[in-house]
Amino acid sequence: MRQFGLIGYPLSHSFSKTYFTNKFERENLVNCQYENFSLPSIKELIDLLKEIPHLEGFNITIPYKEQVIPFLHSQSEIVQKVKACNCIKIVCGNLLGFNTDVIGFESSLKKDLLSYHNKALILGTGGAGKAVEYVLTKLGIEYKYVSRKPGAKSYSYEQLDPGIIKEYKLIVNTTPLGMFPDINTFPPILYENLTERHYLFDTIYNPGKTLFLQKGEAKGAKIKNGLDMLIIQAEESWKIWNENYI
Repeated sequence: MRQFGLIGYPLSHSFSKTYFTNKFERENLVNCQYENFSLPSIKELIDLLKEIPHLEGFNITIPYKEQVIPFLHSQSEIVQKVKACNCIKIVCGNLLGFNTDVIGFESSLKKDLLSYHNKALILGTGGAGKAVEYVLTKLGIEYKYVSRKPGAKSYSYEQLDPGIIKEYKLIVNTTPLGMFPDINTFPPILYENLTERHYLFDTIYNPGKTLFLQKGEAKGAKIKNGLDMLIIQAEESWKIWNENYI
């Protein structure tokens, strides 16, 4: 039996197990299995690898996309640049790190990107935010992070004013705010200043329409959730696990 899986904590929001289980059934891959491995600490990864020595690869989700880096024996160019990893292939006991969030986000974002979406706010500064930053830089889109504290590359939420919201017409949420089961939370931005020229992208997929997206839609903004991005990155992970990337 070929074994794959997902590490993170908690995993109540996990998309991957359902997606891959359905994929294996649909494609009659009866020798493949995908499991969730909820790890309260990234240090438990070593024990997991010992317990399942035949594990071929796994995905990484919140909060370990950055914390897993020291465990890698090699890193793809993208992982080296974004300092975040969401896909690992195991070859002869070596952990090879990749980032499929980048291609997932880029492919999904570009489907609805317009010329005036040339300045972006990235809500959140974690591993997913770094993948978003990489893509925006590649596409030539100016960006600023938004977090609880201001910095050289970021605004604080308190600093956001109508002028900033008007200027930055692409807003990407990479925080877990609004994710099931905490569906009544949302990033504290000035939703009343959104327009039909804004594009709100939420990396969350569950629920399908977070309050962040609902509030944007109410102002006529283009909205998109993270489901398309997740499907793309999952298929990219599958390619990595089944191709010679050594």
